[in-house]
Amino acid sequence: MSTTQSIDAPATGAFALLAEYERRSLAHRIGLPDQLDAPGLWRGVGYRIGRRMLASSFDEVIEILPMPPVTPVPGAQPWVLGVANIRGSLLPIVDLKQFLEGERTVLQESQRVLIVRQPGGDVALTIDELFGQRSFLEEDEVSADRIAEGRYGHFVERAYAHANATWGVFSLERLGRTPEFRHAAA
Repeated sequence: MSTTQSIDAPATGAFALLAEYERRSLAHRIGLPDQLDAPGLWRGVGYRIGRRMLASSFDEVIEILPMPPVTPVPGAQPWVLGVANIRGSLLPIVDLKQFLEGERTVLQESQRVLIVRQPGGDVALTIDELFGQRSFLEEDEVSADRIAEGRYGHFVERAYAHANATWGVFSLERLGRTPEFRHAAA
């Protein structure tokens, strides 16, 4: 029995098994890069604040981290939890729920923060729950009226119905340009 096989010869034994695995793998290519950027498909980072399901563009979120140790800052707005040393840079940690709803987030061990770039420096925003990547189809777009109530109305641009929930597209870039958000001193 030969240890090498011709490309044109039928596969046998272990080589046949590997060739079958390759054939099956190539038959199930899901989410190729050109398909992920398909027209009418919007993708972002999904998360929850309070009872609202939100998503923000990947372009607006630099990084997602566990809640770092926070040092309180005297004289700051109540929604500024303090500052944290993240790889040698001091970043303000903002309780986004308190900024938007006036209700303080109950911090948990599994707490995550979104690192967001804004004019003047990065900022870390607390979220209640992280869902990771979410994709929405253009045809699933719905009215954002309900999810954009109150202060959310300035930041929620549109909404999608997906998996029995309404997801608001939250503009972190607009949040960073909001004068009230930029003046964290009390």
